[in-house]
Amino acid sequence: MKKKLILAAAGVFSVFALAACSGGSQDIATMKGGTITVEDFYNKTKSSQQSQQLVQQMIVFKVFDQKYGKDVSEKEVQAKFDESKKSIEDQGGNFVDQLKQAGLTEKSYKEQIKQSLAYQAGIKAHIKITDEDLKTAWESFHPEVEAQMIQVATEDEAKEIKKQLDDGGDFTKIAKEKSTDTATKKDGGKVKFDSQTETIAPAVKEAAFKLKDGEVSEPIQATDATGYQSTFTIVKMVKNKEKGNDMTPYKKELKKIAETTKQNDSAFTQKVTSEVLTEANVKIKDDAFKDVLAGLVETKDSAKSSDSSKKEEKESKSSDSEKSKDSSSKTEESSSKTEESSK
Repeated sequence: MKKKLILAAAGVFSVFALAACSGGSQDIATMKGGTITVEDFYNKTKSSQQSQQLVQQMIVFKVFDQKYGKDVSEKEVQAKFDESKKSIEDQGGNFVDQLKQAGLTEKSYKEQIKQSLAYQAGIKAHIKITDEDLKTAWESFHPEVEAQMIQVATEDEAKEIKKQLDDGGDFTKIAKEKSTDTATKKDGGKVKFDSQTETIAPAVKEAAFKLKDGEVSEPIQATDATGYQSTFTIVKMVKNKEKGNDMTPYKKELKKIAETTKQNDSAFTQKVTSEVLTEANVKIKDDAFKDVLAGLVETKDSAKSSDSSKKEEKESKSSDSEKSKDSSSKTEESSSKTEESSK
C-alpha cells in the first residue's frame, strides 16, 4: 500500500510538467461554448495544500540532485526500483499499470528515485558523528543474538503452546506447525536480530535480550505490522551475548546507528535542507508559491528579524543587569546610612 501511494502521489508532478511544456495552450476538454485548458487546470489546483507541498518537494529534490546526484550510482537506483516493483507485485498489484496511473514511465520513475537518493546523500554528507553520539547509541545497543520464535494470533493459543514447551515439547516442531510468522516458521522459528532490527517488534526484542541461553520466554504481546492487531510471541534464546563495558569492538555498528538517528532527526534534516537551499539561491517566480519554502530557507527579512530579536534580548538582559546593579547599590547605600545613624 505504501508503494502504491507513493506512485499515486508522484503522478501529480506530471500536472506541473504538462503546464510548463504546453505553456497553457493545450486543451484538456472542449464543449459547446467553452474549453478547459491545462492553464485553467493549473490555476485551479496550484493553490491547494497538496500542490504547495509537491512544489516544495520538487524544488528540494531538484536542488539536492544537482549538488549530490553524482554520488548516486545507477546500481543504487535500480535496486530501489526493483524493490518498489517487487513490493507492489507481492501485494498483487500490476507495477506497469500503477506507473501509468501515476503518469510515469520507468525512466521518469527512476529519475524520481535518483532525486530521493540524492537528497539522502546530501543529508548524510553533513553528518559528523561525535563521541557523544556514539555514547548515546551505546546506551540502547545490544549485539546480535540467535533465537527461535513462535508467533500466534491469540493469547490463549500462546499460553497453550507455552504449556506444551514446559512439558517437554519440541520448539522447532511446534514452530513449524503453529507459528504464523511466515519468515521463520519453515526453519523452525530460527532468527537472528540485534537492537536495530526492524522486522522484530520492540517488545519482543526487549524481552528476548533478557533471556539466558536455552531459556524460553512467557508469551510476549506486540502489535503486528498493520499497527492495529496484536500478536503473541514465545522466544527461545539460543545464543545471547552481553555487550560488556567496552564499545570499541562495536564502533562500526554504533556509527551506523548514530548516522541513522541523525537522518531521522527532523530538526537536523531541516537545518541541512535550509543550508543547501540557501546556497542554491532559489527564487520563486510564481506568486502562488511565494511562501512554499517558508520555514525552510532563511530570508534576509527573517535573518534581520532573528538578529533584531537577539539584539533586543541582549539589551533586555543588559538593562536587567544594570537595574540589578543600581538596586544593589541603593541597598548598600541605605544600609550604610542606617549604620551611620545607629552610631
